[in-house]
Amino acid sequence: MKPALAALIALLAFAPPALEAQESHAAPPGAANVDSAVSAAASRESRGVPAEALAHGGAAAQHGGEGGDDADIITPHITDSHHLEIPTFRPPFVKEVELPRWAPIHVGGVELDLSPTKHVVMLLLAATLCALVLITAAVAHRRHTHMVGRPKGFAAGIEAMVLYLRNEVVLPNVGHHGDAYVPFILTLFFFILFANLLGLIPYGSTATGNISVTATLAVITFIVVEIAGMRAQGIGYLNTIFYWNKEMPLYMRIPLFLILSPVELLGKFTKPFALAIRLFANMTAGHIVVLAFIGLIFFFGNLAAGAPFLMAVAIMLLELFVAFLQAFIFSLLASVFIGQLREAQH
Repeated sequence: MKPALAALIALLAFAPPALEAQESHAAPPGAANVDSAVSAAASRESRGVPAEALAHGGAAAQHGGEGGDDADIITPHITDSHHLEIPTFRPPFVKEVELPRWAPIHVGGVELDLSPTKHVVMLLLAATLCALVLITAAVAHRRHTHMVGRPKGFAAGIEAMVLYLRNEVVLPNVGHHGDAYVPFILTLFFFILFANLLGLIPYGSTATGNISVTATLAVITFIVVEIAGMRAQGIGYLNTIFYWNKEMPLYMRIPLFLILSPVELLGKFTKPFALAIRLFANMTAGHIVVLAFIGLIFFFGNLAAGAPFLMAVAIMLLELFVAFLQAFIFSLLASVFIGQLREAQH
């Protein structure tokens, strides 16, 4: 009897832990989260944090963090994605519309995904708005000139911008017979300007905050610059790559040729690199600063949040100026690079 009684006592002693273990394994997947949330709520209550706030955060976490994504109003302006943000009249006042996904194509061993993204849509929208605005201004300019002998209103403003860029930016820097490059520089300016401005409107996105976009613009500019140099100098274009100073003695000419020719070649590629990085960095930095100030608003959560709010508004106004400034600088540097190669003398 004693061994049997001891076995029965041991069975009763270990039965509750075993049953609890079975119940924990049979519990639904969300039970552990609920228990942890309840214990966290109790600890927050002991520190003076309302349980309702934690419950709201837990609900947002159970929904995949949608609350945090909906509250982010800055990052979508600079990040690329395969969906667009469309305004709605119901909370959270934004709806994601998926863009079509195409099967990738294969070029040799390289796989290319040509599916449209948000930045591609913004570039197409910038090009469309640029064409509509400039063509409408040109039609109005012709009509006003025919009727009253001079443009007026919006057409006069566009004419002032075009004439300033042509007479003060392109022609002085490109050099003699530089009218052929005016359409290219003007296209760069207005296209970059509209792409920059689209990143400042609600639910928009800054395509020029994508290094791929700015690098493509820089490569196009690089090709135009090099072709301009070839057309202007002919065979003398080689002097912009190979340093060969005929005024020096041969024993100095050969070492300098070996040292400076790689430097000259490298200098050709640093120019488009500088164009791409400058535009990308400036358009991204402004949004990051605004995001930091908005984060401070929620961090303070009281009257002290007024200062970050005012700073965020000031930065947004500065971003409006930067949108024009960066389009102007890109166009100015493109004109300078074309002029340097067309008038290069070694």
